[in-house]
Formats: sequence, structure tokens, C-alpha cells
Amino acid sequence: MTPHPSLLRTAPLQAETTSSLIFRVASRYGMESKALRSCWQWRNYPPGHDGKGARADAEVLLNAAGRQVLAGLCGVTEDVLARALPSWACRDAKLAGQRQTPAAVWRIAGAVAGPAAFGCRLCTAQRTGMIVRVVRYAPLWERVCIAHGRWLLDADADQPLEHLDVRGVPEVAAAQRRWAGVARRAVRTGAEPERVFALAHAVVARWWQQALTWESEAIWPRRLHQVAGGNAGAELERWRIVGRDAVAFPEVVAVAEMLLDPAMAELAWRASGGMRPRARAEDDPFCRRLGERVDRDWLGPLAATDYGGPLSGWRGAIVRARRGIGPPGWGADPWHLKREQQPATMAGQLRVMAAEAQAGGSGTRWRATVSAEHRFHITRLLDEAHEQLVELSGAQSGTTAEVARTLLEHLSQSAELIDRAVLHTAAAAVAAGVALEEVAQWARLPAEELSQILAAGRSED
Repeated sequence: MTPHPSLLRTAPLQAETTSSLIFRVASRYGMESKALRSCWQWRNYPPGHDGKGARADAEVLLNAAGRQVLAGLCGVTEDVLARALPSWACRDAKLAGQRQTPAAVWRIAGAVAGPAAFGCRLCTAQRTGMIVRVVRYAPLWERVCIAHGRWLLDADADQPLEHLDVRGVPEVAAAQRRWAGVARRAVRTGAEPERVFALAHAVVARWWQQALTWESEAIWPRRLHQVAGGNAGAELERWRIVGRDAVAFPEVVAVAEMLLDPAMAELAWRASGGMRPRARAEDDPFCRRLGERVDRDWLGPLAATDYGGPLSGWRGAIVRARRGIGPPGWGADPWHLKREQQPATMAGQLRVMAAEAQAGGSGTRWRATVSAEHRFHITRLLDEAHEQLVELSGAQSGTTAEVARTLLEHLSQSAELIDRAVLHTAAAAVAAGVALEEVAQWARLPAEELSQILAAGRSED
């Protein structure tokens, strides 16, 4: 039985997922969320981690009748929900034709409105009087709960923590405060803050991978042990995955600020030789200044000899634009981030680590590295290829030319779909943190050729 709309009021939290709100409504009425979900007709099953429970970042999309039901249960108007819930206005093909019956469909938050993170339970308790789990859409630059000194973790990973305690590393909260000014500077220069942050994050994540071999690195180990409760101990590998974005956040903001500085762009130009190109030296002044900006005077020579990363791409774009190399706009976007240079997510890295800990073969690891949403897309491509091949069984009549033409058309379409499936699978595995060389071996392609394929696929996205 549906509770009376005016019985209890449950206001949405800003940027909350609809699924999280439904869970809180059920708690408000003292009901199991499964019981409350009977108010809607569901078109699919809730997404879950392989062989485990439901995903925390599961999202719900509702049709018009379904939205009316939720508004009534919350005791608020639909306008209130529309302003607070990013997924409220999203539509889904599975709900087409469902007008009178309240209907709902499960999706994954990251595929609906962006990255989702756990909310701060203490803040939720202050707002609602209930200590319950909340999931909100939140980019990395909004992950610090300033009031309670918490870094709010991604909700898409199969791991028990909702936050990291960053009270012992105040520079993390300070970086979040500083980001607002960096974002405003990006807007003034005509750059999108999201793209600036993404590039800076990729630069620092690449350093993070290399940092285990940096004998002089002392800042990140101190922070990592702090957020791990004092000592990461035997679980250092896991803590390096879970803690990366929080621990390296101050450097991400510093690098973003640096990349927006015209003086740094000028330094990169002069370091390249200007109109007379020269090879990068270990004492490269741009890299030396870069190290100083992140409080690591020794980093310059290491950064100078690191070719092929996102920082090199940024420098190359700056130089090409000034030299006027190539067609207008070609390779001149300094904020363009190649797909293969995007950092592996926490969820992807944890899947890889879990797969490596198992005794299964490479097929098991392959499945573990690719997220559920990627696998759904890949499976759909393969199913379409299968349908094309099945149709061949009924295409064996007519003249030889007609039969040959039909066979080749269907085979060509199937091959194209399979090629796309290979591309998506390889890209997902590389993004999850698997080495390009290993993915190339799985795909039976030279690593250089696979890199070109991924780049071609990225340009078509």
C-alpha cells in the first residue's frame, strides 16, 4: 500500500541520485526499499557487481506517471525534484509507451549524468535527521566535505569504504577551495574547467604510476599513510588505488593552475626552441619550473625525459599553434586528452587487482577489467553481428552475382560490428589500467597498430 503523500516529507539532497532518494524515502517510512519499489513497474533488474550485491551507483529513471508517484511519496512538488535530481529529466527507450502505469528502469549513474560518489553521512544526518547512505553526482573537484574532513569516494567500485579521513592532510581541503578560482580563470581564458581538470588529473595520475620509483618522493607516501589510518601496511597496493585521487588532489589543482598560466605557455614555447625546434634536454626550464610549482625541485629532469604523456600533448599543442603547423585547428587544442591517456578509475583498478589475485586465465581477467556498462555495449554489438550472419541462411537464392553480393554485404556488416566490439573492449581494458602491450597480445595485434586503432576510435567518438 502506498503511504499517504502528506504523511511524511522527504526532501531531495542536491545532486542526489533518484535511486538514493527512493532508498531514503523507504527508510523514512520504515520500509524495505524493495517493498517501496513495488510502487513502480520495473522494466529490468538492478545492476550489480559480478556475482555480488547491487551496485551503490545504481540509478533509476522514471516515466511521467512514475515521477508523480515519487513526488507524492516525498511530499514535495515535481519542480523541487527536478531542480535537485540530475537524472530527473532523463528519458529511456524502455519506458516508451508506458504512460498511465508508473514505470521505472534501472541504469548506472555514470552512464546517466556523470560520476557518482557517496555522500557524507554526517551532513545527511544534519539535514534529514537520519544516518543513512546517500549517493550523489559529484566530480572529483567537489569530493571534500569541508565540515567533516572527508574525501567522498566513487560509488561505482566494489569496496566497503564510503570516505577517507583527510583531516590530517588539510592541503586536500585547501586545494578544493583553490579550485574555484582556477575554474574561474579557465572560463576567462575560454577553456572549459572540466577539460582543464581532466588533463591535469591525467598528468598527475601518470606521475602517480611512476612515483614508486621516485626515491625523493616523500609527500605522497606521508599523505597516503595518513588517509589509510596511519599506515597502509601490507595493503599498500589497494590503498594506492583507493587513495590516489584524494592524495594527489592538491597536485592536480596546482598543475591545472599552471597550465592556465600564460607565463608557463611562454616558457614551454621558448623551451621548444621557438621557430627553431630543438630536442628537450634534462634541464628543460619548463619542467624545472613545473617541479617547483608542485614543491618537488627534483622532478624537472624526470618530467623532461617522460615523452608521450598528456603533458607532452599539451606542450605540443601550444608549440604547433604558434608555429602554424598543420591545417587550422589540427592538433592545436591543448586540452584534448587522448582516450588511452585517461587515468584508470578506482573501480577498474580494483577489478584488475582482484583478477590478478585469482588463479583464472586471461579470459577471467579480461572480463574483470571491463565494466558492466561496457560489456553490455560490446555484447549488443556482437548480437547484431550474429543476427547479420543468421540472415545469411535465407539469402542463398537468386543469380550467382546476387547471392555473392548479399553474402558479402552481410559479412561486411558483421565484420564491421565485430571490429567495433574489439575496439570498445580494448579501449575499456586499457582505460581500466591494463598495459597496452598485454591488450594487444589478447587482440592479436601489434601494440603500435592497436594504439593507432584506439586513436582512430577516439577521433570518431
